[in-house]
Amino acid sequence: MARGGQGLARVAVVVRAGAAPLWWTGAVAAGIGAVPQGLTGRRIGVLAGAALFLLAAAGVALAHRGRYAALARGAVRAGKYDVLQDRAVTVRDWRRGHRWWLLLGGAAALGSAFAVPAAGGLLLAGIGAGLRLKAAWLGRLERAGQTLLWVRVDWLGRYGGRPAGKAVRGLRGTGIAAGDAAPGGTRRRTAALV
Repeated sequence: MARGGQGLARVAVVVRAGAAPLWWTGAVAAGIGAVPQGLTGRRIGVLAGAALFLLAAAGVALAHRGRYAALARGAVRAGKYDVLQDRAVTVRDWRRGHRWWLLLGGAAALGSAFAVPAAGGLLLAGIGAGLRLKAAWLGRLERAGQTLLWVRVDWLGRYGGRPAGKAVRGLRGTGIAAGDAAPGGTRRRTAALV
């Protein structure tokens, strides 16, 4: 980057990037996985899957909140020469870096259906729901502080790792209107021109 600037990716976008693929992979695996009777039977499998869904969603949504909040409190203003990465680029990098994990997770969820129908797919869907809830919480944190949170791309690793991982030593902040993603990592809605 020119003059010491850094490439920055939105924290909420990195968190949210895995939500949709995990949700859909899990939903499809749960649907297909409900077909076999399995060892436990369909009813027990679906009930166990529902419990796993709720536990996974809650666990993922609540995990590392203290670390995110501490990093947010210590966020410094982004520099003049820092480059803000587009939302689409951040999402694409995360999904490329994790595509094999998504495929393996989907295959494991389908395979587990022969033992406990639908449970593995519902677990994956719960992880996706938890990521979405965590991104929504980050959006509320950003709105409260009127600051969008960014992390250095080189600290995320080659394919977009964890935005609150050990390699991340601090976050940067910008005004609420910066970048092309709204608080929480959703696409920014622009008013239609009349």
